[in-house]
Amino acid sequence: MKFEWRRDLRRLLLVIAGSVLIAINLKVFVRPAGLYPGGMNGLSLLLQTVFSTFLHIEIPFTAFNVVLNAVPVYIGLRFLGRKFTLLSIVTIVLSSVLTDLLPDLGLTDDPLLNCVFGGILYAFASSLCLRASATTGGTDFIAMFMAQKYERDAFGTIFVCNAVMLAVAGLLFGWDKALYSIIYQFAVTQALHVFYKGYQKHTLFIITEKPAEVYERIRISTHHGATLFHGTGLYKKEERSMVYSVVSSDELRHVLAEVRRVDDHAFVNILKTDQFTGRFYHRPTD
Repeated sequence: MKFEWRRDLRRLLLVIAGSVLIAINLKVFVRPAGLYPGGMNGLSLLLQTVFSTFLHIEIPFTAFNVVLNAVPVYIGLRFLGRKFTLLSIVTIVLSSVLTDLLPDLGLTDDPLLNCVFGGILYAFASSLCLRASATTGGTDFIAMFMAQKYERDAFGTIFVCNAVMLAVAGLLFGWDKALYSIIYQFAVTQALHVFYKGYQKHTLFIITEKPAEVYERIRISTHHGATLFHGTGLYKKEERSMVYSVVSSDELRHVLAEVRRVDDHAFVNILKTDQFTGRFYHRPTD
């Protein structure tokens, strides 16, 4: 595990900022509205409420969240990288402790406002952690492990687990809380697509007179491969070369700049890619 103090310090600061915002979100929007977010945070809140309501036992949020994250943390250490996992542990522990220490600070009694603005705040906090190559813990470890090792999308399974949790919450504490929690999770998902684009993909069709140089810039800057097609431009009846490649959305701007540097007359068609199968280079988490 090699340390690069400037990069690692930046990652740590992002993680700390994200952790503080996660705790503030839980105390300002989630708890006052009785919401149950997805993942381990939501399960920890649900278990804490069950123990408090039915067994009259007050157990700190930190205890539940740390225990529930034990297996995901092991997966991270074993398969995803030590720095990545250690920074994620900082997020889990710091956000949990701050959640126990901070008082409830509800800003509004309107559950819909809590859902929307709470979801936006959590998405922003989560994006800070993702930019630091870390996660907020829990199911994020499992999703990244499945994506990197098996090229499979685990979010379907995670969605089912969240649905079961919300069903239990609805049966125990009222369906209005469960249904508002779905709105909260939807707000998180939509806002995260805006704040963080690392999981999104774009397909590039680049018509250029310098295909070898264009591919070399793509390879060096992203480590992604490409495919070369030859065709005929129907307007001038001249032979044309097209470089086809798929890149992550957060790499897109840099790739386009590199293409323009090589060939400022290149014609580039950019398509948003929702699904694909096959090998795709993932940057190491460490």
